[in-house]
Amino acid sequence: MTVAAVGLLAAACAGRPSPATKVATPGTSAAAGEAGPSPSSRSSGATPTPLASLGRGEGTLSVVAIDGYAEWGGVDPKVKWVGTFEKATGCKVSLRYYDPRAQERPGDFPPQSFDVISATPEVGGRLMDEGKAAPLNTGLLHGYDEIPKRLRTLPSVTRGGRVYGVPYVWSTNEILYDTGKVSPDGPESLFTDKGPVMFRDRPLTLADAALVLKAQGTDVGEGIKDPFDLTDAQLDAAADLFTSDGDDQRTFWRDPVEVVQGFATGSVWLAQATPYHLDVLRRGHKPVRALTDRPVTGWADSWMVSAQAPHPSCAYKWLDFTMSPDVQRRVSSWMGLAPANPKGCTGAARRICADYRVGTAQAFRGVYFAVRPKAYDKWVERWSRVVS
Repeated sequence: MTVAAVGLLAAACAGRPSPATKVATPGTSAAAGEAGPSPSSRSSGATPTPLASLGRGEGTLSVVAIDGYAEWGGVDPKVKWVGTFEKATGCKVSLRYYDPRAQERPGDFPPQSFDVISATPEVGGRLMDEGKAAPLNTGLLHGYDEIPKRLRTLPSVTRGGRVYGVPYVWSTNEILYDTGKVSPDGPESLFTDKGPVMFRDRPLTLADAALVLKAQGTDVGEGIKDPFDLTDAQLDAAADLFTSDGDDQRTFWRDPVEVVQGFATGSVWLAQATPYHLDVLRRGHKPVRALTDRPVTGWADSWMVSAQAPHPSCAYKWLDFTMSPDVQRRVSSWMGLAPANPKGCTGAARRICADYRVGTAQAFRGVYFAVRPKAYDKWVERWSRVVS
């Protein structure tokens, strides 16, 4: 395959450029945190409570988003939905992006400096733990019941019987392999097969190793019930799998494009990837398949409201807007991730929804969805050893 062809195939991954290419913000943005706190009881240190009712909107909304989750046409003029929200609600958006790969930074944002944030399980867990996320009054969210109960009740968005996050997009971690190079026996092949292997560079990838330990039925594996809730011994054993054999041929990806490039050039034989990766590679006529073994791990990213949101009414309007079928269709087709609302499976998102079996009984079968581990700092430390 030529370099040009590899580039075109890689650009198709997630239907978007690399996140590093986008740095601008909408021309309508105000400075983040410019507005002061609303005259409610959202003072620093107070126990956050769900919003009782909505006002007409404060006219401004501060959004902190993962790159690609709130588009205003800055990368592709045809890919935009922030402006639609502003026109429909009168809430002018101040938009900042953050890189979820810098995993702890969003937790450092002062809660009065933003209204809503798109949160990974790691970031959302920290916000809930530190009281920086507001519990939600789901009765004020008109599209909330359209999201499957499995996603609405995930531990990554709920705590103590309260809801803190509205699921936005989700995915699963699949094992892809080049049929011309390897014939894996199962998930353990990621750690035992000879040949170049690629893992997602994320501490929670240790949970995938924990699932292998669980399947092997070893003494340490037999005690694993939830791969995101491990004892120190189980965590150590999971980390050891990455360095037990052939680690010199293991690489770690951060940008989804790296997976496509690896299989397209033949430099990767096995990889931890997503169903959309498989679809892109098949459309590129690459001999790549996915293991059908279950269980697997997955994750759901959500929108959360700051416990000290300066503009709570506009924040709720944003949650409603992002749950709408139109936005769900747009973000799914732009990011190559499954929409939380199955009604978003129209137009360009149909193929992606088929990849993830959205709306079927098979969609969530055998999936352990990620949650921030209680001992997350230990996961980060163990993972740093793996990738060093």
